[in-house]
Amino acid sequence: MAAQPSIKGQEPAEDQVTADLEQLMGYNLKRAYVIMQADFRDALGQDGLAQRVFSALSLVVQFPQISQSRLARKLGVERSGLVAIIDDLEQLGYLLRATVPGDRRVQALVPTDAGRKAYGAAMATVRTHEDALLSDLTAAEKQTLIGLLQKIRHRGETE
Repeated sequence: MAAQPSIKGQEPAEDQVTADLEQLMGYNLKRAYVIMQADFRDALGQDGLAQRVFSALSLVVQFPQISQSRLARKLGVERSGLVAIIDDLEQLGYLLRATVPGDRRVQALVPTDAGRKAYGAAMATVRTHEDALLSDLTAAEKQTLIGLLQKIRHRGETE
């Protein structure tokens, strides 16, 4: 496809292009996510837990005996994609797979002491990273932002 010739005076000013994007929710959410994710990686270090692995460990610690299917639903990932995350956590010694009495097809996920300890340390680091990154927001603004993001998320999860 050939590039359109530009006609002097008909190109939008660079500030106008930015201003248009600045009004789009998706653009701002994506840019904020990229910043949050990069800062998360920096906070936990190269050898630290990836965000998706941290999220899975968090739910296993909070909901011991959670099934893989339920964990996948809570994370919003395909069950097949969860297998690699569970394998990572198991190799780190942070969780165990246990059979569920009465249904041998279902595996429950149980955090180990090392998993609970690693989660506690990672959560403290993540909270510190978020506090620093969001230091320009008041406590009320942070709660409002979390509430709005959860509202968007819940809407998408119920459709």
